[in-house]
Amino acid sequence: MMRKAQIEVPIPDRVAAGKTLARLLDAYRNQPDTLVLALPRGGVPVAWEIARELALPLDLMLVRKLGMPGHEEYAMGAIASGGVRVLNEEALRSGRVDPATIERVTERQKSELERRDHLYRGNRPYPELQGRQVLLVDDGLATGSTMRAAVQAVRQQAPARIVLVAPVASTDAIAMLRPLVDEVVCPLVPDALSSIGEWYSDFGQTSDEEVQALLRQAWAR
Repeated sequence: MMRKAQIEVPIPDRVAAGKTLARLLDAYRNQPDTLVLALPRGGVPVAWEIARELALPLDLMLVRKLGMPGHEEYAMGAIASGGVRVLNEEALRSGRVDPATIERVTERQKSELERRDHLYRGNRPYPELQGRQVLLVDDGLATGSTMRAAVQAVRQQAPARIVLVAPVASTDAIAMLRPLVDEVVCPLVPDALSSIGEWYSDFGQTSDEEVQALLRQAWAR
């Protein structure tokens, strides 16, 4: 199912995006079997607003983009918690990326994934996803590779339902991801999207400190 609704354009910031998305997700309010999972770092402020507005628990799905050498902003794939790796075969062919380079980039991003896991979660156990409804949230989807890795990581834990949630996404990302999830909530799918930041007024980088502060608030509730 694809929902369309009005969202302010440009989107003021991630907090405003989260508030808008929460209104579209009102059917999940106070649902005891529902969990909001954020993709750090930019997805955390969006997901925090959703979780706060709907009185739902918040946790993390750690994912790292595998950037194309020399063009790191362009994803040639992604890795996620649980040993999941997704590769963009078209990007690898067009960029003529050799296997050794893929492995080198993967190992570097695995180290960063582990660093963030320790930094954000500490000794907190991973949430139980089996049989639960999972709202998987990011601040926007360009290629969709990162979210695809997150979906696969969640799916292998046998949730009852996966809902993909983002304020803005490319048509290609939605087309790729929609068959992989049970529901898509994305109010803005422009015909042309070159970067997520162009659809926000404020798309400043989310810091580790901001992520930690929001998680402390969510986990203290």
